[in-house]
Amino acid sequence: MLGKLIKHELNDRVKNLSVFYILSIVFAILTRIFFKIENSLIFSIVASICSGITISMMVNIIINSILRFWVRFRQTMYGDESYLTHTLPCKKSVIYASKILCALFTMLISVTVIVLSVFVAYYSKENIEIFKFMLDSVGTALNVPVPTMVFVLALVLFLQYSCLLQNGFTGIILGHKMQGGKIGFSFLFGFIAYSIVQMGSLLIIFIVALFDKNIMEMFTSNTITSTEGIRTVFIIVSIAYALFMAIGYIVNVKLLKKGVNVE
Repeated sequence: MLGKLIKHELNDRVKNLSVFYILSIVFAILTRIFFKIENSLIFSIVASICSGITISMMVNIIINSILRFWVRFRQTMYGDESYLTHTLPCKKSVIYASKILCALFTMLISVTVIVLSVFVAYYSKENIEIFKFMLDSVGTALNVPVPTMVFVLALVLFLQYSCLLQNGFTGIILGHKMQGGKIGFSFLFGFIAYSIVQMGSLLIIFIVALFDKNIMEMFTSNTITSTEGIRTVFIIVSIAYALFMAIGYIVNVKLLKKGVNVE
């Protein structure tokens, strides 16, 4: 049943986001074509416009993938489609798991489309060399292998996105337990949940900093004399986000099991 739910949700999400996927790739192709035309002011302007639209579409992919999942969650759990959802022969935990997993799969698809669009629009030997130089410079400064650095950064962004998405789900669940103003309370509770995650992560970093002078230096000084603290902070943040993600998942499932008041 979990697989069927994920497939259904994934088809719906990708279909809704497909217009942004297509536009991003199409304008990336146009950007590359027009930038290839030299000695033409008109085509240079057109290329810049296409480049701006490509970037706009990539940003829209990220924003819409989050907003549409929140809207979809509300519709299927509390809105017009809720009666069908809650008559399915499966537990609330399975339904919620399908929402989370589908969101993460969609994010991977979206990131793939964005990377492809960037590659199509801006790939050149010169840009690749500049990008490699930047990564090597940062890796050398932090004394970390570039693959490790890229992996950790991607992991932090992935976990942050996951927490943000789940915070929105938490807000919707709590908001719809109120008698009135459900949408307003959903935004409020979602913001509170997000704030708790961010402040909690910062608190964990500060607690560790009490025993690590390299990290404490970031709280007490505008300069950093050791890169060891930066590496440690990335590890702590990854653990903190993963912890809050797990806690949020358990809390949301328990809240759903207590009952859902459909509209």
